[in-house]
Amino acid sequence: MKKRLSAKRKKQRPATSSVPATRWQLQTAKARFSELFRKTRTEGPQWITKQDKEAVVMLPAEDFEALTARAKQPKSFVQFMRESPLMGSGINLEREEDYGREVDL
Repeated sequence: MKKRLSAKRKKQRPATSSVPATRWQLQTAKARFSELFRKTRTEGPQWITKQDKEAVVMLPAEDFEALTARAKQPKSFVQFMRESPLMGSGINLEREEDYGREVDL
C-alpha cells in the first residue's frame, strides 16, 4: 500500500509555482502530520486531497497573513484622510456652501 500512495503523490515543485507543490491524501496527511508540517514550513503550500479531489491547502503562517492582511489599508475614510501625505500641507480644501439654483415653476 505504501508503494501505491507514493505513486499517487505528484513530483514536488517549487512553492512559487502556480501548480501545487505536493499533494497528500487526507489519511496520509493525518498519519504523517509532522512531515506535512515540516514540508509546509520549508517547501511552501501543501495540498491535501479527499477522494482524489482537492480539499484544502496547508500554508505557512506568513503566507496566510500576507493573503489575508489588509496591507496598509486604513480602517475608515477618516483615518485615510488623517494619514494622507497632504495632511498639514496648507492646501485649502474648504468650499463655499451651495444652496442649489432657483427654478421657475
